Amino acid sequence: MTGILGKKLGMTQVSTEDGRLVPVTVIEAGPCCVVQVKTPDKDGYEAVKVGFIEARKEKNVTKPLAGVFKKAGTPLFKILKEFHISGLQVGDMIKADSFSKGDKVTVSGISKGKGFQGVMKRHKFKGGPDSHGSMFNRAPGSIGASSFPSRVWRGQRMAGHMGNNKVTMRNLTVIDVRPEQNLILIKGAIPGATNSIVEIRKA
Repeated sequence: MTGILGKKLGMTQVSTEDGRLVPVTVIEAGPCCVVQVKTPDKDGYEAVKVGFIEARKEKNVTKPLAGVFKKAGTPLFKILKEFHISGLQVGDMIKADSFSKGDKVTVSGISKGKGFQGVMKRHKFKGGPDSHGSMFNRAPGSIGASSFPSRVWRGQRMAGHMGNNKVTMRNLTVIDVRPEQNLILIKGAIPGATNSIVEIRKA
């Protein structure tokens, strides 16, 4: 399996060979540097830890992480992530050319934060009538019976914090790869705001 970290740059559209316009998300994927290799003998599982986006100053990373980079002999990185990949060594680079046009990928990112939202926006409730003096417009309505169970059921859909969660989208299609620009174009939308960090894995 191949994995890489990237930065979401935004969306655009590209034209296919048959003349169709396809919406794509543009991701600046890598290059990511392998800073640590984990083995079954030492760590109990096989994986590599990769770094993305170099840190300009040592004070911008914690001392434990600075020790990891010093031991690996690699530059300092702002973001570290583990991928279950084998066959790589410390110092190897994972680039956008690890993917190719037509690949199916899984993309994970942190969704946009919406703050505190009501039930209509958060859970798609219909709401009540807006006319004829109705006082029930965007309210949630009844949340349970009175005599039994004399409490609110756990998991009841209510107003609350919305967004800012890790979201994973599977089986997305790679429309184009541009290694010279470190760009991967993926069909459709992916979670996260512009310039947010995403994880891309081969499905």
